Amino acid sequence: MHPSIIDNTITFVRQQLQNAEGGHDWFHIERVYKNALLIAQAESCDLTVVKLGALLHDIADSKFHNGDETVGPRVAQEFLLTQDAPQELIAQVLFIIEHISFKGGNFERTQTSKELQIVQDADRLDAIGAIGIARCFNYGGFKNRPLYNPAIAPNLHMSKEEYKASTAPTLNHFYEKLLLLKDQMNTASGKQIAQERHHFMEQFLAQFYAEWEGEK
Repeated sequence: MHPSIIDNTITFVRQQLQNAEGGHDWFHIERVYKNALLIAQAESCDLTVVKLGALLHDIADSKFHNGDETVGPRVAQEFLLTQDAPQELIAQVLFIIEHISFKGGNFERTQTSKELQIVQDADRLDAIGAIGIARCFNYGGFKNRPLYNPAIAPNLHMSKEEYKASTAPTLNHFYEKLLLLKDQMNTASGKQIAQERHHFMEQFLAQFYAEWEGEK
């Protein structure tokens, strides 16, 4: 395995994502990487797998590849092979990439690993709180979605396909995903950080509705 595999991966990811949408760019990866290292301090895990999983988890997000979920794992595998990474390490990293994402309300996961749990929590933390709100509206703008429409209720029982194809107003995404993440955290550290960020989102929504109704 290349002795500078982490540094090389950082360079590779920055290059790959230089033109990415603002909520899924290098800075998102960097935040998830930092969150993962923070959570990993309190967990028994393979830190190399955590680091590589965090760095490569969004290397080719299916949202930007016509829903193709095979692109990310393939790109990551091809890169890790150039670093002479052992097959077992590659398999663990690909497992994280293939299983990390939120798939909508009806999707149950049966497979997991401690490293996946850590990176998944780190990724979910970046989807909530102040940055989560900013990313949510950034992506809504990217997809030209309305901010809010009181006539369109959130759909809490979407299939995976419905979730991926949704064109609902951005505010609905809070109820369909962001507000659900607090109770889906895997680690004690992740749960603790998520509580505070969740509360911030609730305050934001209260302010949003008050302004919408002209009450503030």
